[in-house]
Amino acid sequence: MKNEENIVMNVTADNGFSDLVADKAVGLTKSNNGKTMMEAMVISQERIASDIYSMWIDAEVIAKRCKPGQFVSLYTSDKSHLLPRPISICEVKENAIRIVYRVSGSGTKEFSKYMANRYVRLMGPLGNGFPLANEKKTAMLIGGGIGIPPMLYLAKSLPGSIKIVAGYRDEMFLDDSLAAWGSVYVATEDGKHGIKGTVIDAIKAHQLTADVIYACGPKPMLKAVCDYSLTMGIEGYISLEERMACGIGACLACVCKTDKKDSYTNVNNTRICKDGPVFPIGEVIL
Repeated sequence: MKNEENIVMNVTADNGFSDLVADKAVGLTKSNNGKTMMEAMVISQERIASDIYSMWIDAEVIAKRCKPGQFVSLYTSDKSHLLPRPISICEVKENAIRIVYRVSGSGTKEFSKYMANRYVRLMGPLGNGFPLANEKKTAMLIGGGIGIPPMLYLAKSLPGSIKIVAGYRDEMFLDDSLAAWGSVYVATEDGKHGIKGTVIDAIKAHQLTADVIYACGPKPMLKAVCDYSLTMGIEGYISLEERMACGIGACLACVCKTDKKDSYTNVNNTRICKDGPVFPIGEVIL
């Protein structure tokens, strides 16, 4: 995509939208420590499972600055839907980002119809990503459902040995891509693939162990992972899936309970979109 076709807006204020500045100048690709809102071109999109879609987006500014565990917010073209949809970053390649998402409402249903060369408005990278180990630790990456896509980006970024535990309801996706970066162990609810049961059942069945755990998925899965991590004394981090509104920490729509007081509200809450979505295991109350 040519730079002169790019509309880039840098969000510099902590509250997000108050300092939006738009321009359409040639070569405008600079960014700061804030977020970047832009109109970006869809490179390709395909359905990879029932109601699961993979979209590549030409978003150089975001691609150069994001890290595993962060997400982007996509805006629909429907003016009646003011709030964006948060979607984790699955992969980065050169100037493009890949998102993998499930169609779960009218917004994501609209996204699923996007074809190549269509423009989409998005903001990112948002949130705090996974801390990456400097030394070669054995890492266990645990993903459940739509929490599996960010594990691919993380797997490609870790230096040590990687074990990947993926939990599905029935139909698998991204398993071949994950297998290129680590040993993959699968659990499905119906037992059609891998171990019948949960990701914890798969971990126990294969007697897996690691130096550090990274997990993303539904809250019941994350609670089980936290209990396992604390019981086994393994360092770990979880990425919370939560409904969000602004995506930048201003509206307090995605708070969760924590063992620390939030400097913004002065209560034992934390904003998942801004302070997370990644937290050390034991810090948030599930």
